[in-house]
Amino acid sequence: MIRVGVVGASGWADSSHLPALAALEEFDVTAVATTNQASADRAAAAHGARHAFADARELAAHPEVDLVVVSVKTPGHAAVIRAALAAGKHVVSEWPLGVDADEARELTEAATAAGVVHAVVLQGHHSPSARFAAGLLADGRIGTLESVALVAEGAPFGGSRIWPNLVFSLDPSTGTNILTIMAGHFLAALERVAGPLTEVNARLPRTHDRVLIAGTDRTVPNATPSHVLLHGLLAGGATASVVVHGGNGPAREGFHLELVGSDATLTATPAQPGTFIHWGDWNIRIDDEALPVPDAYRTVPGSVRSGPPANIAALYQEVARAIAEARQPHPSFESALRHHRLLAAIEQSAADGIVRHIS
Repeated sequence: MIRVGVVGASGWADSSHLPALAALEEFDVTAVATTNQASADRAAAAHGARHAFADARELAAHPEVDLVVVSVKTPGHAAVIRAALAAGKHVVSEWPLGVDADEARELTEAATAAGVVHAVVLQGHHSPSARFAAGLLADGRIGTLESVALVAEGAPFGGSRIWPNLVFSLDPSTGTNILTIMAGHFLAALERVAGPLTEVNARLPRTHDRVLIAGTDRTVPNATPSHVLLHGLLAGGATASVVVHGGNGPAREGFHLELVGSDATLTATPAQPGTFIHWGDWNIRIDDEALPVPDAYRTVPGSVRSGPPANIAALYQEVARAIAEARQPHPSFESALRHHRLLAAIEQSAADGIVRHIS
């Protein structure tokens, strides 16, 4: 049994990580931490955890915690991860790993030196739909992949309004914006299907220099992109075109993914309109043939709700296997660092207009 401490238990983790962990017999949530003791106590009671903390360092140091889950805002990731590594604990961090590629590199080096298992939550890697689509390509169902196009909605980032709880994201130093969060997850799903990008030529237009705080008449400065536009090449030689457009939400269509092969074309759209590519199930077609995702691609218990809880549960299954086999899971911090470098290449290309290669 792997004993888990969840930092940020009253936020995103409450509807994703904690339901996923509760359904898996390999894990036992023994501790939670939030920003204050009262909310930590409530989260512990709600999820049956024995220990509640208002200090993530205390959680990480507790002897009944083997694995620390980092599910706080991106600027807070580094401190929690470092506390877990100092205590010799395994770590699962939400994406992004750090606020930028430099911080991601430092955290990856520290995790490697600590000799613990480390994983990052890029849900597209464990999406049953993405894995099935990747399998179809690998089996040659569309011939040789020649071109990939993805159009996706990036709301709630990039619009003329912002939710009050996301005002902090208008500062690029927080590492939380349409490029890092939305395009970051969307590109991970695309690469899971079609293989890695090796070069990019990008634009990051900023449509709104000031943004209205929703529910108020107050505007605030914005220094982050409104949209993400890129062309690139994949490792297999195919071209890629990606548009992530910001907006005020809610999302209407979600995404449209098209993979053109030498023999046929695979298209994917959300089974539930308005869901993100890394969250929900896909409607997949090859030319005119609809292809439901086989049950074999769903590895988690049926009680886990489809979408983020199921995808995150699949990641935890991979983490449990990695701990048992004394290896790193996928995606690990190394995977996250490479993904941070992809986003940095997009930023550099947008800044200087030069095609950038991804190392």
